Amino acid sequence: MCAAAAGEGGGRAVVADPDPYGPRGRLPAGFAAVRERSAGDAADGDTAQGPAGSEGAPAGRRRALRLLLRASGLLRWTSLRLRLVVVFALVALTAAVSASGIAYWLNRNTVLDRTQNAVLNDFRKALEDSTRSLPLRPRCTELQDAARQMAAGPQNYAVLLIGVDRKGKDCAATTDKDLLTLTSVPASLRTAVDEARPVDESNRYAHHLYWQRKEVGDTPYLVAGAKVTGGGPTGYMIKSLSAEQQDLNSLAWSLGIATALALVGSALLAQAAATTVLRPVQRLGHAARQLGEGRLDTRLRVTGTDELADLSRTFNRTAERLELRVAELSGREAASRRFVADMSHELRTPLTAITAVSEVLEEEADSLDPMIAPAVQLVVSETRRLNDLVENLMEVTRFDAGTARLVLDDVDVADQVTACIDARAWLDAVDLDADRGIVARLDPRRLDVILANLIGNALKHGGSPVRVSVRTEDAAGSTGDGADGPAPGARDGADAAAGPEADGGPQATAGDGPDPETARPGSGTLVIRVRDHGPGIPEEVLPHVFDRFYKASASRPRSEGSGLGLSIALENAHIHGGEITAANLPEGGAVFTLRLPMDASPLADGERRESRDGAVDEGTEGDR
Repeated sequence: MCAAAAGEGGGRAVVADPDPYGPRGRLPAGFAAVRERSAGDAADGDTAQGPAGSEGAPAGRRRALRLLLRASGLLRWTSLRLRLVVVFALVALTAAVSASGIAYWLNRNTVLDRTQNAVLNDFRKALEDSTRSLPLRPRCTELQDAARQMAAGPQNYAVLLIGVDRKGKDCAATTDKDLLTLTSVPASLRTAVDEARPVDESNRYAHHLYWQRKEVGDTPYLVAGAKVTGGGPTGYMIKSLSAEQQDLNSLAWSLGIATALALVGSALLAQAAATTVLRPVQRLGHAARQLGEGRLDTRLRVTGTDELADLSRTFNRTAERLELRVAELSGREAASRRFVADMSHELRTPLTAITAVSEVLEEEADSLDPMIAPAVQLVVSETRRLNDLVENLMEVTRFDAGTARLVLDDVDVADQVTACIDARAWLDAVDLDADRGIVARLDPRRLDVILANLIGNALKHGGSPVRVSVRTEDAAGSTGDGADGPAPGARDGADAAAGPEADGGPQATAGDGPDPETARPGSGTLVIRVRDHGPGIPEEVLPHVFDRFYKASASRPRSEGSGLGLSIALENAHIHGGEITAANLPEGGAVFTLRLPMDASPLADGERRESRDGAVDEGTEGDR
């Protein structure tokens, strides 16, 4: 006897157990699975089907993998903690689903194979035992009795026996007319059972036992059939697999719950792992922010020997070296400031004597020999220039040391501008557009220094007439007058810490703007614009006009200005909480715009004044 087990669209022969019962009334020992033939495989051999997998599964897995890759790409824009949690969850979900799928598949095959083998073995044995005593042409009643005897077994399946009686008529005996009739048996199964195979060494029997699974409604059934060799009836059976289906459904639910619990557990573990990993990173980020805020003594506590501990050690070494370097640079800067301050202070005493002598020589210039008069005039002018330079250096050192203080008073701005212009004999060269009655609380001496530098710079390097306009802006920012714009020209710096000359001007904002904390509601802002009609400021000069000792033309190193005037003006504006900007006008000429708070009283507070002085020290050294 032999049994044929068909694969996907084809069959193969398997040698069966030896037949211990003789040539008649016996069944082959093995089974063959039969599936319904489709139009595509109707031309194939025997179509047997066991528990096979789906061919679309690999394609589905590939699609799922592509979706996971796209999802992982989106995680680049989220937080590291979320990425860790999601990655842990995806790994756990993949592992849990894979394990659950494998477990379900193995259990499904085991349950179905066990049930199927038990039923088919029982059916084969019952068919052999029940038909052994039947004649070759049994009566229908004998077939019905044999069918009842077979169905009474422990497997609880329905039986259909088909034979030919003594009169040559077909007889069908079934134990369940509603469930199992010849028409309810799949045609492919009937064809496989009725087909006689050639008998040879590899196939000792012409007929075999075949089985097939089918669904009636929502209930799965196992259908099997065989023809008794040597002549005899053909038997079919049908067995409900609903109990096995319920067991597999329960197993699927259990595996699904286990997968969900594994997913939740993995998310909790991922959260714990992320916290463990990210806590040192958060401490490192906090320490880096503190270091960026100037707390150079910030250090991290290092524990362990992992990569994060190495990163913490590296941060500590970097912070230590940075602290040493900043301390060294600060020491050098402080020494340089002390040197300038000491040098300026020491120069004042001999310079005072030289100034007195030069004034005497200037008074006696008319009585001097014409040959030496030009030399006397040169000495007098250079002495004045040196005196202005020393005064400017003293002012700069006060700003750098943070000792500059505001001496506030109520100032009528129009009167202050007029006094500045009149003191320097600029009335004929300056047009003033200022309404009287604009009173601001400022330091009048420092305001005079700012005005003298801006107006003197415009007169020296711009073109007459120079126009000075005074307006106020409310807290909402509405302006009164003035325009800014661009144009080229060259300027040297001029000095006016206490005098009229100043150096060039910028395009972009030179200061940081009024501090929002110092602008009280309704107090407004004082806006003073100084415009000339000269060639303007070259584009390459604009970013540097407020730099110390900067001169627009290197070919005129011995111009009257030293390049400190606008720098001092800018720092005097900053100490008031204001700013100075420079730009070129489209129609030609340059415009310098001074903005000061109408009331600088809040800056008289020591803490704010120190903060503003520190910002000035950092911001005026060559980056304005």
